[in-house]
Amino acid sequence: MAGHGTEQHPHGADRLCETGDRVYSRAVRRGRVRRRDADPVPCLLELALLHPDPDDMDWLVPTAPQEVMTRLLRAVHDEVSASRHRVGAAVAAVEWYAGLGGRLPSSGTEGSSIRVLEGLSRIQTAMDEATEACTTEVLTVQPGGIRREAELSEGLHRALTLRGRGVRMRDLYNHVARHGQGLLNYLELMGDTVEARTLDEVVDRLILFDRTVAFIPANADHTMALELRHPALVGYFATVFERFWRLAIPLTAPLPDTGIEGISHREQSIAALLAEGHQDAVIAERLGISVRTCRAHIARLSETLGAASRTQLGVRIAQVGLDSAAPTPGVPQVALPDQGSPTAL
Repeated sequence: MAGHGTEQHPHGADRLCETGDRVYSRAVRRGRVRRRDADPVPCLLELALLHPDPDDMDWLVPTAPQEVMTRLLRAVHDEVSASRHRVGAAVAAVEWYAGLGGRLPSSGTEGSSIRVLEGLSRIQTAMDEATEACTTEVLTVQPGGIRREAELSEGLHRALTLRGRGVRMRDLYNHVARHGQGLLNYLELMGDTVEARTLDEVVDRLILFDRTVAFIPANADHTMALELRHPALVGYFATVFERFWRLAIPLTAPLPDTGIEGISHREQSIAALLAEGHQDAVIAERLGISVRTCRAHIARLSETLGAASRTQLGVRIAQVGLDSAAPTPGVPQVALPDQGSPTAL
């Protein structure tokens, strides 16, 4: 029904003009309306919302609203059916043209060098294909906390396939991953094929095969991914990885001492992020720990530094030099000031 009407009233029954709405409403309420009252809105007759009263041609009676709704829904259905037909025709045309030349070689354009993978099965298939083609090295960044057994088992078949071909693997994790027995078991299984290092913070998940194809998440729940083959993008991610790798600490080496009695390396990292003004949830996410664990560390920091409030804690953190990056081994640290009472600065 939409789209019909007179030149003066270019509308359908689903969106009547103000005068037409008023006249039709009156006709529904009263059962009929004088013909002369409908003269300003000929659209009502054209749309068959009003029709002559067979008993008195000077009056018009309304079409039942239920019948009008049925006609409207039928028209909408016809429009949707026509749209589906056009979509189907367009898809068929694209498939026809795509099949004329077979599979075109990669030309380095965006369509061939950036591919969106939607759904876990499609992501896994693309990863398996990249694994089969890989011959030299795999670089990965694995953010988050302690690696669960299920996460490690998910890609174990690919890792074993790569190890069988002598492919070298380097993995970056958060420091907290050191406490997961599953990761230690995985590394023992892989032997010297895999080298792992850790950092306080790493970037989001990244997997690089032979520095020719990279995979990164495309949404928060990791049900979508981007497959990147553009040399500039892949090269950029490889550079990012190498710089993180140079700063990271081998998994087999202990974390450096903070130089401040009673404050662990993790608490020092939390203190630095607190000094930057981050909330507990953000700090927890960046360090790969739970919010509850983060708050427990903050409480211990407050107790160790003699701070009775968050404001005091910020001052104490600055006083002892915890508001900067982790200390360089061998560089002496500032000693804790005399704490005095819990409220003293």
